[in-house]
Amino acid sequence: MIIKPQFKLKEYENGLYLVSTPLGNLKDITLRAIEVLEKSDYILCEDTRISKNLLNKYQIKSKLISNHKFNEKKNLIKIIDYLNSGKIISLISDAGTPIISDPGSILVNECINNGIKIFPIPGPSALAAAISISGFSDKFLFCGFFPDKKQNLSNELKKFSAFENSLVFFISPKKINKIIPEIKRNFTGRKIVFCREMTKMYEEFIRKNVDELELFEKEPKGELTVVISEKKINKNISQKLNESDKNIIKKMFYKLSTKEIIDILSESTNLPNKEIYNYCIELKNEK
Repeated sequence: MIIKPQFKLKEYENGLYLVSTPLGNLKDITLRAIEVLEKSDYILCEDTRISKNLLNKYQIKSKLISNHKFNEKKNLIKIIDYLNSGKIISLISDAGTPIISDPGSILVNECINNGIKIFPIPGPSALAAAISISGFSDKFLFCGFFPDKKQNLSNELKKFSAFENSLVFFISPKKINKIIPEIKRNFTGRKIVFCREMTKMYEEFIRKNVDELELFEKEPKGELTVVISEKKINKNISQKLNESDKNIIKKMFYKLSTKEIIDILSESTNLPNKEIYNYCIELKNEK
């Protein structure tokens, strides 16, 4: 049964709509996304063959325009003309939320420069789905796709390994074995999860310790979303407070208890609890 939306918040204005589409399971689409796609004069998509499957399921008759990384600049003038003439245009990717490591940023910036309205239609995102099931810190850095050249890849991973938060990136199955040795070299002591075929029949989450990683015997099917855990910081290592740290504690000292100060700073910094406690005692003795 096809579910049709039964409500409208407002009439849709002309402009560019960034519509999130299912990662794989075609049921993962919002009622609003269906409505916007139905109202669109044109829908820009990466691969018309993939997008037709979605449109056919929900009986959406809007015209598709192929818009991928090889022709998006060529399409730009025509699309801006359509938008300036009052058309409603939607931009979708093959799966998930548009723009994020997919074509479209050139068009979005051109719309901004021309004062054309842009509307996000939220929905599925491989990035959000992967971080939600990872079990890692929800403070994360999204790295997108890494460069192909070995030296550039090595430099990028070395740079990102300095970040303490979780890391999320996309990679094609053809390149996964190329990147695994670099991951082991730069992220020792951390955990990793490979998200494959999310929301599809053969959905799989492969969880490993980075130090135990091995190359894939067979090339996995489908693009992978990969999450690396946050870096564990040993707070037992002696670390003295600097003047900036002390000033922060002073500002909190007259409003909060010592326990509250320790709890807050433990969450937001790597300062040892013992050093925070000792400085609070020092401030109390100065009263």
